[in-house]
Amino acid sequence: MSELTDFPDTDSPHTDGLWQSITLLHAWLEADQPHGGQEGLLLRMLKLQEEVGEVAQAVIGATGQNPRKGTTHTWDDVQSELCDVVITALVALRTLTPDAREVFATHLAGVTARSLGSRRG
Repeated sequence: MSELTDFPDTDSPHTDGLWQSITLLHAWLEADQPHGGQEGLLLRMLKLQEEVGEVAQAVIGATGQNPRKGTTHTWDDVQSELCDVVITALVALRTLTPDAREVFATHLAGVTARSLGSRRG
């Protein structure tokens, strides 16, 4: 079996729960957003940058790189923040297109083929 066939299928039943959650989160955010239209869309995209900043803050805190604060986070905190980045990105993608699942699956397959296909065995 090649590495490409070992890679999980993003259209499998195992990912149904993921996409159901993304759909529910998107609907929840849409129902209660203070800004709509283009402004709401841009703010949804900016939320992703906020989450990435929280990953950086957690890494700095986990490594104790700020001498004034010391160790303020754990690597479990970093994992949690990375999950928030993924969720936020998928909700942002869903905001751009109702076909987020298909867009993501197609893009992931292309990146996987391009990356793993370039390996020399």
